[in-house]
Amino acid sequence: MLDPQQLFSRLAELGLSHQSVEHPPVFTVEEAKALRGNLPGHHVKNLFLRNKKEEMWLVVAIEDRAVDLKRLGEVLEAGRLSFGSPDRLRRHLGVEPGSVTPLALINDTSRSVRLALDRGLMAGGPVNVHPLVNTMTTAMTAADLLRFFAATGHEPRWLDFPL
Repeated sequence: MLDPQQLFSRLAELGLSHQSVEHPPVFTVEEAKALRGNLPGHHVKNLFLRNKKEEMWLVVAIEDRAVDLKRLGEVLEAGRLSFGSPDRLRRHLGVEPGSVTPLALINDTSRSVRLALDRGLMAGGPVNVHPLVNTMTTAMTAADLLRFFAATGHEPRWLDFPL
């Protein structure tokens, strides 16, 4: 599993632009809002989910979007979804609870986690995500984030929120 500096090296190898700022640890959207200052662009919430078939999902939505897990499971044709355990999170994405991020897909070399993205992320400036830890925020363009997903072999499923 990679650490943030290894992730940044990999992003540089891929030619992906990014800027990061450090801050105290944040575990919720509310904590992030209080600490981030005026970072421009989209801020996200990341849901690491599983279904009864042990299929894993990473859902990335604009932070203020309501997410109905029952409806989300129907839209994704995944059945009933629930939050993945900390052990599953570590095993599949190599991050700790509170540090869930789409950039953790770099650790999913088996491509066992399915990716679902809020279509709203494509407009409105950079996308702000954690770089594998919740003590930093990294801004990337949506286009570079999509190139990152392609490099990791994760094809996003696009969703229109609210569901």
